[in-house]
Amino acid sequence: MKQKTNIVIFDLGGTLMEFEGMPSCWTDYYVQGFKYVNEVMGRPAGESQINAAADILKSYNPRINYREEELTPEFIFQRCTETWDCRLDAGRCAKLFYSGLELKGRIYQDTVPALIQLKKAGYRTAALTDLPTAMPDEFFKKSVWEIFPYLDIYVSSQSCGRRKPDPIGIFDIAEYFSVPVTEICFVGDEDKDKETARRAGCRFIRIRRGEWGKDSGTGQTGAEVSTLQELLCLLEPVSQS
Repeated sequence: MKQKTNIVIFDLGGTLMEFEGMPSCWTDYYVQGFKYVNEVMGRPAGESQINAAADILKSYNPRINYREEELTPEFIFQRCTETWDCRLDAGRCAKLFYSGLELKGRIYQDTVPALIQLKKAGYRTAALTDLPTAMPDEFFKKSVWEIFPYLDIYVSSQSCGRRKPDPIGIFDIAEYFSVPVTEICFVGDEDKDKETARRAGCRFIRIRRGEWGKDSGTGQTGAEVSTLQELLCLLEPVSQS
């Protein structure tokens, strides 16, 4: 049976977009990023300091050391570079680091048509995303600017202060729209997205994309789609009340 839904929230990475050629865990690229920082900043670090910085950044990666608390890029990069031979602006380091990875965001082909379809049908849409470890929010936004015209609100782990599966981002979006969470559907590709929806008490639909689009738990997986344009078939018409 279709459930009443007025708001559709989307995860971003793996659901609406991806960074081309990047794996789910980016730790193998950390040395490359710090080498770029070192070059631009006048080489204040030797090889051992660069490797140590990469190891420190790995220790903050939630896929390696689980955490739901979000930490600022400035805090993490200050820790990563505190043994380098000069005092660095941690915020600038974060931006340089990710510039050095030469990331290219790609919006999936079905994303914009699906968002347009939902908006025409009367749904309000939102994004809830965890940022890559210590990535500045404004850096990530530049990778997804194409979809902003079709979203009513964007919430990141930086803006809400918590990482999924903490449901605070969903609660913030529900408050923004002044709706109960039961009128929200969260669409994502990972088990942590499913757990976020469960904790919040809202509906979940899994998009099956790539390595994360497979339920690793036991029992029923719930509603699933292979493309975003299948969503309307699973959603109740928007309430006009």
